[in-house]
Amino acid sequence: MSKIYSMADPTSRQQGIAAAVEAVRAGRLVVLPTDTVYGLGCDAFDNEAVAKLLATKRRGPDMPVPVLVGSWTTIQGLTQGLSEDTKTLVEAFWPGGLSLVVPEAPSLPWNLGDTRSTVMLRMPLHPVAIELLREVGPMAVSSANISGQPAPTTATDAKQQLGRAVSVYLDGGTAEIGEASTIVDMSGPRPVILREGAITAERIGEVLRVPAEDLRRR
Repeated sequence: MSKIYSMADPTSRQQGIAAAVEAVRAGRLVVLPTDTVYGLGCDAFDNEAVAKLLATKRRGPDMPVPVLVGSWTTIQGLTQGLSEDTKTLVEAFWPGGLSLVVPEAPSLPWNLGDTRSTVMLRMPLHPVAIELLREVGPMAVSSANISGQPAPTTATDAKQQLGRAVSVYLDGGTAEIGEASTIVDMSGPRPVILREGAITAERIGEVLRVPAEDLRRR
């Protein structure tokens, strides 16, 4: 049984967060609002739940699931060390629409797909997402859509695509940005933008003090 909880009503919000926490801890899927688009999420360390997430999206392990965190400090235990450029971007754009691909910490008990010893991390700028993440810890979260379909900007849009595969839908209204996050690969010798989205290459270049064109893949 799936249920949508309005985050605009205090009582419904409290019930919805509690239901989402219970669902995540039980290995079920939830849909949550973020600042970019709605996300489909589960416990990042529950490998069966992550496999269920990929199956629900009809996506293979060749496209690993990103991880959302509720605080800057959380990432320290998930990475093999952060470069100065990575720290600069975190300080400039988190919470917000920037996803960073970084070397993952060795021996983490998760299976997010074919990550090649990296993990994509983001801290969303949305109070509902942050509240849930701080309750349950890091979550594997991908856009709440069937692969190849439009990323949803409302909980209703997400439910139309995912239906009963999701236990809890947290309705936080229309996503403010409505565009996927920008992805920057920080795992190599230089920062490389893998996908331009909510944050422009020019803004990232300004922060890192490099020309935006140097950040684009070549």
